[in-house]
Amino acid sequence: MDGCPYVETSEVNGIIEARLHCDSILDELVIRDIGTALQGAVEGRETPQMIVDFTGVEHLSSSALGMLITLNNRAREAGGGLCLASIADPILDVFRITKLDRILDIFDTTADAHAATQG
Repeated sequence: MDGCPYVETSEVNGIIEARLHCDSILDELVIRDIGTALQGAVEGRETPQMIVDFTGVEHLSSSALGMLITLNNRAREAGGGLCLASIADPILDVFRITKLDRILDIFDTTADAHAATQG
């Protein structure tokens, strides 16, 4: 996204795909920048659908989890949705322990997320 070196967005069949470009999402400024970029990508869209690709992300803070929950809530309020894909096992374990895997739609790959979103 413009102005954020940590996120690259593209659109495929009306679905926003956001690829994260950092291995650790721990710093509050990085989290804020990522959150702003992701929110900006869905802002003003009717029924926004977004897939966030976590390929290469190895560490994620609780603040980053909060940012994802906020983004998920906003997308759903607008009639859309948020999918997370390609999450490393240690981070996936955090989603399971915190039971966020019951709130957030998590897929093994971006292709799986696209199939579920379009299906």
